[in-house]
Amino acid sequence: MFIPPANTPDLIPQKHPFVMIDHLIYSDENSSRTTFCVKADNVLVEDGEFGECGLVENIAQTAAARAGYIALNETKADAIGYIGAIKNLEVFGLPQINDILETEIIIDNQIFDVTLISGKVKRGDEILARCQMKVFVIQQ
Repeated sequence: MFIPPANTPDLIPQKHPFVMIDHLIYSDENSSRTTFCVKADNVLVEDGEFGECGLVENIAQTAAARAGYIALNETKADAIGYIGAIKNLEVFGLPQINDILETEIIIDNQIFDVTLISGKVKRGDEILARCQMKVFVIQQ
């Protein structure tokens, strides 16, 4: 288990107001977890709910934080990641303002610059969303 640095937003290319993770709380060679508190001023909050797009972006940014953390520890150049595909997306509920989300990604397969992940977003013990993603990473 890695102990991540405190400045998690520095691990991802997204900047305010489009940051959808607060803390990288765990990362190893097979998985990573982040937390995120939904704030009222978040650009993906509408009528007090964090929307489906926000949940998907939260999963993607969890994958990005993992890649950023690995690059930081291996002193590699920054990389840019792109979502290539989203598969089997299921949304079971939408979080409300001030809900704390915990998101986990599991690496299903990695071939060259393509990583296949399974991600899920939880509020406490309740799964709010899950999907599989194909993420392309390009080293700069």
